[in-house]
Amino acid sequence: MKVQTQAVNFTADIKLLKFIRKRLDKLDVFYNRIVNADVYLKVENASDKENKLVEIKVHVPGDVFIVKKQCKTFEEAVDFACDSLERKLLARKRKARGFVPLKFL
Repeated sequence: MKVQTQAVNFTADIKLLKFIRKRLDKLDVFYNRIVNADVYLKVENASDKENKLVEIKVHVPGDVFIVKKQCKTFEEAVDFACDSLERKLLARKRKARGFVPLKFL
């Protein structure tokens, strides 16, 4: 999977970029047809502590999943965003296979 990271109004650290890459590589376990991912990192000009904003766009054939999370640190926001993406990708995979939960039978 190709990952493009863009930091708005600051320079991202190498450790952060490696963390993002490592965390996004784990998404291949849940859905192996991911083409690429775009990550946008932004620091909001707010007085509160949760001013780190992460937006991740994951491109799969025929669809794009977008998740935005705002937290105290970029690592925490990336973790929460990837958790949301895991759920979305699993739902897409189940839908493609025609999976019907037992409670609907």
